[in-house]
Amino acid sequence: MSISSQLLSNQSRAKTNSLPKTPLFGTDGIRSKAGELLNANFALQLGYWAGKVLQETAQDVGAIVIGQDSRNSSDMLGMAIAAGLTATGLEVWHLGLCPTPCVASVTSSSDAIGGIMISASHNPPEDNGIKFFGSDGIKLADHLTQEIESRLRANYDHFAIDKLSNNHWGKHYHRPYLINDYSELLKQSLPDKTNFQGLRIVLDLAWGASVAVAPAVFQALGAEVIALHNQADGDRINVNCGSTHLEVLQQAIKEHKADLGFAFDGDADRVMGIDCQGRVVDGDYILYFWGNKLKKQGKLPDNLIIATVMANLGFERAWQKRGGKLTRTPVGDRHVQAEMFRTGAMLGGEQSGHILCHYHGVSGDGIQTALHLASLVEQSGVSLTELVNGSFQTYPQLLKNVRVEDREKRSKWQQCEPVQKAIAQAETAMGNDGRILVRASGTEPVIRVMVEAVSQELVNLWTNKLVNVVEQNLAV
Repeated sequence: MSISSQLLSNQSRAKTNSLPKTPLFGTDGIRSKAGELLNANFALQLGYWAGKVLQETAQDVGAIVIGQDSRNSSDMLGMAIAAGLTATGLEVWHLGLCPTPCVASVTSSSDAIGGIMISASHNPPEDNGIKFFGSDGIKLADHLTQEIESRLRANYDHFAIDKLSNNHWGKHYHRPYLINDYSELLKQSLPDKTNFQGLRIVLDLAWGASVAVAPAVFQALGAEVIALHNQADGDRINVNCGSTHLEVLQQAIKEHKADLGFAFDGDADRVMGIDCQGRVVDGDYILYFWGNKLKKQGKLPDNLIIATVMANLGFERAWQKRGGKLTRTPVGDRHVQAEMFRTGAMLGGEQSGHILCHYHGVSGDGIQTALHLASLVEQSGVSLTELVNGSFQTYPQLLKNVRVEDREKRSKWQQCEPVQKAIAQAETAMGNDGRILVRASGTEPVIRVMVEAVSQELVNLWTNKLVNVVEQNLAV
């Protein structure tokens, strides 16, 4: 056998059964360790079939907007998926390093037929992900991602791009200047005469996608900005920093005597706030403050906010006391988005910092949310600390992750009888004094266990018991 024939034979064997049996698309696109599922061959084929489906949906040969975060694998995946897209005749506009909401914004404000972001959001550097957007800037509908996956699976082991393209090639353009349009839209979304002069703000940029955009926008509005982790670094993105690791930001705010601070995740579609005392101002508080403002302005239909099952009971009950309504959805901003469209709600989001306000766009945007919270502080005439003090008391809540590498076990965890018995026992014991949420993550190989109760003792007791049962029955 010749060397070339042997290589082809090895490649063929490597491809056989190379796709997992479980669904490829989770709650936020496709995620895996880079180089495993997300390799160049996979991205090339994914780009090809996504291009075909998007063209059929749009009934047009248009452009696809691509952006990426700073991960070392993002270049590889971005170039491979662009090759697949151009093989279908589509034009690719590559923005380079930019926040996820920038891709959504550029896609919706142009004649592009879709957008793609290469990012694993808050996940560690070795992971990566691929998110798809429709021409309206909204995450691609389930039936379209299912169609892409169906064609990908049907052709994966015998894919030959030269036989499918008919020599009709698209073109690839680098268009980083379009990020400036997004930055201008961020500033235009704020009230007239917004001025952050006199505010000292610390930004944790997580070595990620917000490093060029967020400091520049805040400085343009007059803020004194202290930027942490402010270079694009694929080895350190999200490592002990950003929206899931707030300790460095909390310390920096105290050291610099700052008024407030914000921490973004790796792709900047979520944000967490910190007041001058180092207290966390999460998505629940942001929804409460922004909801109150819109309610006073008569801009909150039916006084309704859409949140997820993770929203704190303290927030829910405080909002109800103010005459507000709160509807919960499953975790994931796509579920919040769908419920907002269904009900006509204008504000929604997640405790983790994904916030959507339909007055300013259709995508969760961490930088935009931070700007609006800073604007609310500036307009109120009081500090963020005072706003928090006058809002609500959260119930103690603890979330623990149990790593479950087996995809099948994660997808079928609800069929595990010992886990279900433990949940029922905890719910009966706590009654109205608490609640429990156990779920498989759609973005990481973990089972999440959350307990919320009137006392920290109850929270600790039942969280530890449930985590032990999950570890013993699913993590092995």
